[in-house]
Amino acid sequence: MDGFDNKTLRERVYEHLRDGILGGRIAPGTVLQEVPLAGSLGVSRGPIREALGDLAAEGLVTITPRRGAIVTTLTRHDFLEAYQVREGLEVLAVRLALPIITDATFEMFERTQARMMECAATDDFLGFYDANVEFHEGWVIASGNGKLLEVYRRLMGQLVVYRRPSALLRGGLDRSIAEHTAIIEAAKAGDTESASALMARHIQVPQVRVETMTEEEFAQQAQVGLQSLASLGAREPAALRR
Repeated sequence: MDGFDNKTLRERVYEHLRDGILGGRIAPGTVLQEVPLAGSLGVSRGPIREALGDLAAEGLVTITPRRGAIVTTLTRHDFLEAYQVREGLEVLAVRLALPIITDATFEMFERTQARMMECAATDDFLGFYDANVEFHEGWVIASGNGKLLEVYRRLMGQLVVYRRPSALLRGGLDRSIAEHTAIIEAAKAGDTESASALMARHIQVPQVRVETMTEEEFAQQAQVGLQSLASLGAREPAALRR
C-alpha cells in the first residue's frame, strides 16, 4: 500500500482543494459549501468541514456564517501589506543565515539559478516558479530559525495564487535571475548589509508597481495571472478515491 492510500479522507479532501486553489482552478472569491462539495466528491460532510478548517488556518479560505468558506481574495492593499511583511521576513533570514551559511546551501542556490535560467529559456513558467520558491525559502531555511520558517510558509501560501501577477509586475524572469545572482555574490563575499539590501530591493519591485495601480487594475492583473496558470497546465490534484 503506497503513501497516498495511507492518507485519511480528510487529508485527501484537503489536498484536493488546496491543489485546486494554488493551481488556479478554484479562483479567489469562490464559495466552497459543505453540502455541494460532499456531493461532488462523494464523501460525507465531516471530512469537508475538517479540510475547510485546515485551509482556513492556512489563510487560503475564510469561513463565514451561512455562506460557507470563501477562497481568499487579495486586494491591492492586502498584496502590498503581505509583501511588506515578506520583505521583513526575508531580509531577517539573510541576516541570520550569513553567519552560519554552508557551502552546500550556496550550491543549492546555484542549482536553483541554473534551473530558473533553463525554464526562462523555454518559457516554462511553472518550473521557474518552483525553482524561485526554492531559492527564497532556501534563505529562510538557512537562517536556522524554525518559527521564522513557519510564519514565512503561511504567508507565502496566501500569496501563491498571485505568482503570475507578481512575475509580470517584476518585469520579466531574466530580471529576477539577475537580482538573485547579485544577492548570491554579496553573500559569498560575506557582505551582510549588501546582501540584505539587495534582497529588500528585489522584493520591493512588485510593490512599487502595485502602488501605481488602481484596485481595478490590480484585479485585472490577478485575473490574467489565473488564466495564465490554467493555460500553462496547472497541476491536477490527486483523485480522492482509488
